[in-house]
Amino acid sequence: MADGGPAAIDNTMGASLIGVICAGVLYGVSCVQTWYYFDRYPKDVWYIKALVGTIWVFDSIHQCLISHTVYHYVITNYHNPAILGNMVWSILLEVLFNGFIGLLVQGFLTLRVWRLSNHNVPLLISIVALVLAEFACSLVFTIQSMQLITWAQLSQLKGLSMSVNILAAVTDALIAGALCFFLQRSRTGFKKSDTMISKLIMFTVSTGVLTSICAIASLVSIILWGQTLIYVAFYFSLGRLYSNSVLATLNARQAIRQLGEDSEDLSFSMHPTFLKTTAARQLNSNITTNISIKIDTSHQYDPDLTHLDRQPDSATTENSY
Repeated sequence: MADGGPAAIDNTMGASLIGVICAGVLYGVSCVQTWYYFDRYPKDVWYIKALVGTIWVFDSIHQCLISHTVYHYVITNYHNPAILGNMVWSILLEVLFNGFIGLLVQGFLTLRVWRLSNHNVPLLISIVALVLAEFACSLVFTIQSMQLITWAQLSQLKGLSMSVNILAAVTDALIAGALCFFLQRSRTGFKKSDTMISKLIMFTVSTGVLTSICAIASLVSIILWGQTLIYVAFYFSLGRLYSNSVLATLNARQAIRQLGEDSEDLSFSMHPTFLKTTAARQLNSNITTNISIKIDTSHQYDPDLTHLDRQPDSATTENSY
């Protein structure tokens, strides 16, 4: 958080306004994505729907809080420059809701790492520790900052501000790196499944890099311009990038699934069993014989990554080759 006086705050209130505008645009995108999700995937399991709904609620609260912050300084107290030296409660509370959004999104992605890595316990513990540490720092910062009055006093918590951004960047990079590693290791050598894996890797990198860059930009701003509010132009948008990344991931399932399987009976799942099954089907499709072969194929279904009406343990298909 900034630790300057009224002059420093006044000179950089424009950065806060830019941050609110950028966050507002991203909030509009997340609203559209939320509507698209509930319209397109009505048969998803309840806890994924609850995740999306909760993220949208926290997103909305966060947008209201940062909008109130700028309105308080720029509109309500336009002719009262003395108020610029004091903090308004909304800019402190928004840190907590940013933390809630990060906790939900990173927790969801951690679950994906857990499944794709075939239950790698040491990796899971490392990521969970980072996720919880980031949220704990956000919580402690909010509690302690609420007891302060002026921006100058807030300089006492600069270490916590930096810790939140450092942990966010490291956690996002680790999750994205782990997903890319296990996806790359799952390549089968068959064009269709490898194309799907390449798309997944590109998608994972793009979403993980955006949040990491935003957290790093916020951190650098705190270090270099700690007496201003320049950092909030990035931090206000961080939560929105988190929500849009998980919504984009959920909404892209149908398109990515079609890259790996034309049949409606096979669900998209980031799991090695699915990738091997896809490769096996491709191999069978290239074999030409005059006999009828019955293929019993086991599928690993991931309920939070599919919206199919039925989720059988196995599917039996009969094809002539």
